[in-house]
Formats: sequence, structure tokens, C-alpha cells
Amino acid sequence: MKRTMVVGVMGGGSVGRKDADDAYRLGRLIAENRWILLNGGRNAGIMAASAKGASEAGGVTVGILPDADATHASPHIRIPIITGLGNARNAINVLSSHVVVACAGGAGTLSEIALALKVGKPVVLMNFDANIEEPPFAGHRQKGRLFRVETPDAAVETIKGFPYVRQTGALP
Repeated sequence: MKRTMVVGVMGGGSVGRKDADDAYRLGRLIAENRWILLNGGRNAGIMAASAKGASEAGGVTVGILPDADATHASPHIRIPIITGLGNARNAINVLSSHVVVACAGGAGTLSEIALALKVGKPVVLMNFDANIEEPPFAGHRQKGRLFRVETPDAAVETIKGFPYVRQTGALP
């Protein structure tokens, strides 16, 4: 059975223009590959930009919202998941994704990276500043679960190489 790949796009709510543009392009590419984009759902930063890119390319967007309502949801989120969990919703973001792309962000994004690595999910760092050659990241890089890329196109090419994608046929 062919399954649909869920790509979690994690990143900060307040980012610069280049990071927002890269997140928008990443969202478009995710949609063009017929994958589902999952993010934190809010109408800010990486979340808003990636959802807009995927939505405008006809993709499916899922937002895992921290609040008890959808007041702060991006208008480009097709499926808002209302959690009322605050930052604890980061666990849902990670566990519901087959792969996590971590864009520019702060402590919240770092927590999602850490959880993804802890549960064995592949993580692609795109414009997220971390030294993957040093602990605690080096071991995950060596095991093939942590990657660094500079562009949205490189992120998608990296994702296409993951075993889950090849094994399930989650490619167009």
C-alpha cells in the first residue's frame, strides 16, 4: 500500500526574510512531491511561510496548534488540530511526522530536534545553526539520522533518500 509522507517543518515564529522565503519554497516542494506538510499551525514565521507555500501549490497542510482554539492559525492550514497543550504539542508535531525539517528557530525548534532524534526520526537541519560534528549531535549524524542542508531543494533531495520513502513508495 502506498502511504503518504508527512514532512514536519519546524521553526521559529519570528524569522528573517531569507528564512521565510526558504520555508515558503520548502512548503511548495513538499506539496509538489505530494507529501503532507505538518507544522505548528500558527500564522507566524516558518509555520506561516511553509504552509503558504504548500497551500499555494495545492498541497495538504496540517497545523498542530498549541491553543484551545484556532484563533492564531495560519489561513493556509487546511487541517487545524486544536490541542490546548501549549509547548507540549511539540511531541505531536514530531511523532506525527515521518521526517522533521528544522528551519531557523529557537528553543522550541531545538526541543523538536531533540525529540525527533530520541525517537529515531530523521532530521534535516536547514538554516538551523547547530554543530552536528559535536555531541550531542555527532552520534546521530554518524547513524544517518541527522543532516545539514543549505537550501529547500537540497532538503527535499535528502528526504527522497530516506529508507521510509523508498520502502513505502511515498514518492510521486
